[in-house]
Amino acid sequence: MVQSGTTCLRRLAQGEEGTEIRFGRLLRNEHVTVERIIAGWGEPTVRAVAGRHVLAIQDTSEFNFRTREGRRRGLGAIGKGVGRGILLHPMLAVDAAAGDMLGLVCGSVWTRAEPVAGKPCKPRKKRRRAAAERESRHWVETPAAAKPVLATARMVTVISDREADSYRFWAQVPDARTHVLGRLYHDRKLAGGGRLTKAAAQWPVVGTRRLIIREREGRPERPAELALRVGTVTILRPSEPGADALPERVTLTLIELSEPAPPADAEPVSWRLLTSHAVADAAAAWQIVDWYRMRWTIEQFFRLLKKQGLQVEDSQLETADRLLKLLAIAARAAAIILQLTQARDGNSTLAAALVFSPEEIATLQAVNLRYSRPRRPRPNPHPPLSLPWAAWIIARLGGWNGRPTARPPGPITFKHGLDTLQTMAAGWALRDLFTP
Repeated sequence: MVQSGTTCLRRLAQGEEGTEIRFGRLLRNEHVTVERIIAGWGEPTVRAVAGRHVLAIQDTSEFNFRTREGRRRGLGAIGKGVGRGILLHPMLAVDAAAGDMLGLVCGSVWTRAEPVAGKPCKPRKKRRRAAAERESRHWVETPAAAKPVLATARMVTVISDREADSYRFWAQVPDARTHVLGRLYHDRKLAGGGRLTKAAAQWPVVGTRRLIIREREGRPERPAELALRVGTVTILRPSEPGADALPERVTLTLIELSEPAPPADAEPVSWRLLTSHAVADAAAAWQIVDWYRMRWTIEQFFRLLKKQGLQVEDSQLETADRLLKLLAIAARAAAIILQLTQARDGNSTLAAALVFSPEEIATLQAVNLRYSRPRRPRPNPHPPLSLPWAAWIIARLGGWNGRPTARPPGPITFKHGLDTLQTMAAGWALRDLFTP
C-alpha cells in the first residue's frame, strides 16, 4: 500500500490475478483478525519511543462507504445516521521536541450494530448508560492499552480533542509518568464554587502571541493575536453511573487562549485547555499550547487514509469484516507515508530501519553510492541510515533533482521512488540465487 499509494486490491496486485486472489484470501481468513492486526501496529513504535517525551495523540474518524438499500455490506450507521461505514480510533506517537511521527501505538476499528428487524431502536440517554456501553470509552481504554507500548518512553502526554472531555479521562489516565492534555467541552463544577468556563475571567493575562490558525471547513487559515491566561482548578466528580469508584475531585491546570480583537468577519478564537502538567510560568504554558497544536498530525494521518491518499472509502470489498481488516492494514501504511513525508525536510531523528526492511536498506545503501561519487555535485546530506537519508534517496529515485533550491518532493514523487525501490530491492534479494 505504501509503495502503490492505494488500497484497491487489483492495483495492489499489479495485474497479477493470483496475487489479487491471495490478498482476498488473506482478508477472508478467519484467523486474520482486526485485533491481531492492530496489535502489530505498535511493534516498530516500541523502539522509536525509547527515552523520549512522547505525545500520544488520539482521535476518532468516520469512513463512509458506498451502500444502497439492500446492500448495506454489513456496515452500521455513522454521522447523523445518513451514511454507513466504519469508525477508526487510533493513537499516534509523536516526539514532543522534534515533532517526528514515531509510529502507531494502538487503537480500535469498529462498525455500529444495526437494530434487529422488527424491533424499533430506542436509544437510551447517554448519561444513563454504563461507561462500558458508550463509544466514549475509547478515549480512556486506548491510553490504557498504550502504556505497555510506551513503557520505554521518558514521559507520555496523552492529547485528545474536546470529545475526550470526560471525568474518567482526567481521573483515570494520568499516572507518575503519563500526563493528559485536551480541550474543554463540558462546563464543570469547581471545588469552592463556580464553573470552569468562568474561572479564567478573573486571572491576569500573562502573555500574548501571534499564531496561525489552521484552515478547516468553513474557516480559512489566518493569523490571530492571542492572549494567554493560566491557573489551577479542581473539578468535582459528576453524578453518573459508575462514577462512585472515581476520586471525588481532580486538580488540573487550565490554560485559556482568547482573541481580544478578531477581524470583523471572523469568529474569535477561544481555546480552553486542561492538563495534568504543572505550569510554572508563561513559557511553560506556551509550550503546552505548542504540544496541543501538534494534534494536527493525526488530521494529516486521516487525510492520507481518505481522498488525499490511500482512498480507503473507495474500496469495493463486499463485507464489513473485510473492510475492517483493510482499514486496519491501511492505517499502518498511512503512518509510514506520513513518516516519509515528514522526513523529506531532513528534520526527522528516526532510523530508516524503523520503516524499511534489511533488503531495502541494503538497496538504499547501494543506490546512495551512485549519488555520492566525487563527480556528483549533490551527495546525500543526511546522516547515514537515518529516515531523512532514506527519504532523500527515494525522492531522487522518484525524479527529484536534489537541489537545495528545488521544490520539496511531494507524495507522487515518493510514490514513484518507492515503486523503483521495490523493483530494485526485489532484484537485490535475488542476487544470492546466482552467487556461485
